[in-house]
Amino acid sequence: MRTTIKMIAILACLALVFAGCGAGGNTEAVDLNSYTLEEIVAEAQKEGDVQSVGMPDTWANWGASWEGLTAEYGITHTDADMSSAEELTTFANDNTKDIGDVGLAFTQQAIDEGLVQSYKTTYWDSVPDWAKDPEGLWMIAYTGATTFIYNNDICDEPMPTSWADVREGTYKLTIGDVVGGATGQGVVVATAYAFGGDLENLEPAFEFWTEMAEAGRIDAGDIIPARIQAGEVECGVTWSYNAPGYRDNAANYDITIGIPSDGAILVGYASIINKNSDTPFAAALAREYIFSDAGQINLAKAGAIPTRTDVVIPEADQIFAPETYANAVGISDPAAYAAACEQISIWWSENIIPLL
Repeated sequence: MRTTIKMIAILACLALVFAGCGAGGNTEAVDLNSYTLEEIVAEAQKEGDVQSVGMPDTWANWGASWEGLTAEYGITHTDADMSSAEELTTFANDNTKDIGDVGLAFTQQAIDEGLVQSYKTTYWDSVPDWAKDPEGLWMIAYTGATTFIYNNDICDEPMPTSWADVREGTYKLTIGDVVGGATGQGVVVATAYAFGGDLENLEPAFEFWTEMAEAGRIDAGDIIPARIQAGEVECGVTWSYNAPGYRDNAANYDITIGIPSDGAILVGYASIINKNSDTPFAAALAREYIFSDAGQINLAKAGAIPTRTDVVIPEADQIFAPETYANAVGISDPAAYAAACEQISIWWSENIIPLL
């Protein structure tokens, strides 16, 4: 019996070795930057499919880009929606997930944990230095500004145009997950700037959110289209590339959107490619398309601000005029932003969640 058990154990170990330890077939990342675009296209078409995480159709108009990728190259696509923190956990454990879109604060963690691989795209030189890792381990295709989304039908007060207005209101605020979500953390950072703070001084934000929690004005649910359509969100706060779509998909309510005048930040989400992706060429081609003219215009149509400096966005495709976010604070220091978001996550968990 013991001999049989030993033999079974040995065979099981060998099976894991030949299966790539059970996680997928690609146990060593390819050097994507050593291939020409034509070669990447050919290899991606052989792979035939790309699986993304945290890049659903309703976020930043990703749906149009996935449709464009399929139409141009024949690459099929599926997405599993999740937070930035969940994306990194997924990359660590699932080789079938190829590409993700994480908040700026999560980029260094992705590098430190060895989860991502480089691909610089053919548009590398037209992407500003602040919007890319020097080694190409992440690239920011777009930024978004802090944006209010307000349901006039279920709120009696005028829509706020500033955080000062919000402070004087009575409606509930929906900002989503703050402990592990990049959007919620970004909203808290925005309120720091609104009330005189910054990345190194978050106390004004902490004071504001404590006030909101004690007044019962924080809605603990997520800010997602289904809840907005159901009338469950009174005043939501999201990014400029989500708000227009959320509004348009809730036509049963009178919903207005706007960038606050006294506390908006401009933050990019970063494209990351799973180091152990089973279909790395399809992932590289997806990033290539996102940075193409068509991909950048798709993002602008959602209300995003594309990062490529040489793309002319037709005025008809600009949801927000540049003057509406002229006072927004651009976040260009990933390390400082990550440190602030980590502090926010811990503080929120310890101080706000018990009040909800």
